[in-house]
Amino acid sequence: MPVPKQRTSKRRRDIRRAHDALELPSLNPCPQCRQPRLPHRVCPNCGSYKGREVIVTE
Repeated sequence: MPVPKQRTSKRRRDIRRAHDALELPSLNPCPQCRQPRLPHRVCPNCGSYKGREVIVTE
């Protein structure tokens, strides 16, 4: 089996891992109630999607 000849330095290891950070999901304001929601999802606050009520909320 192949074995690495040299130890990987901390700098090289960290450069490789520079793109592995998690990103926060982008939130868009709901056009009906202006509450933040995920794009292309039903608004959990008012239950509307694309201008019509999809889920009945109380």
